[in-house]
Amino acid sequence: MRILIIEDNPDIAANLFDYLEAKGHVLDLATDGLAGLHLATTNSYDAIVLDIMLPGMDGFVLCRKLRQEARLSTPVLMLTARDSLDDKIAGLESGADDYVVKPFAIREVETRLRALTRRAQRASGETELRVGELVFDTGTYLIRRGERPVELPPIPMKLLETLMRQSPRAVSRAELEQAVWGDSPPDSDALRAHIHLLRAALDTPGATPLLHTLRGIGYRLSASDEAAP
Repeated sequence: MRILIIEDNPDIAANLFDYLEAKGHVLDLATDGLAGLHLATTNSYDAIVLDIMLPGMDGFVLCRKLRQEARLSTPVLMLTARDSLDDKIAGLESGADDYVVKPFAIREVETRLRALTRRAQRASGETELRVGELVFDTGTYLIRRGERPVELPPIPMKLLETLMRQSPRAVSRAELEQAVWGDSPPDSDALRAHIHLLRAALDTPGATPLLHTLRGIGYRLSASDEAAP
């Protein structure tokens, strides 16, 4: 996921970055409300983590601006040190999708973010993914490259979905393992074996390669073998 963190506490921000980047997510940081509003409205994110107490513009006002003025539907997870019912209701009424109360477990933050993004994808009705001539209908699980149907077992299919949703961004090994096996990945050769099956099904002899290995980083699905921006 690409996640925007809007948090002015350097220790909390550093902890979020350390944990979430290790899980393969791509993060941007804003340390005040105005910078957060700017980043949120000029970039595309899968989710936003938003603190309430911010300099420049508090989280309630910022969230209302995202919803009412910018018309953004990006899932927002609000961080609050206020645990009263009125404060929680105020956060949800401002447009937040969920909240966690400080101090929180960072693992819970990631779990809630994943749940929010899955819910947003279902709500958007997105079923067809495309990368070049490759098409994956996630509603029917039918895959084709051009006119050729592609048959995949469940794990390579999940890897393909993850790579297509992130294309043309590089996806780390850790992020792919998390998408398939959660917090209990098998031995290190398992991912390599499933990637081998996926590549054999997608990139038949004579076809332009779609699945690219980035040594020391992970994998990227793209119709071009040039570096992703």
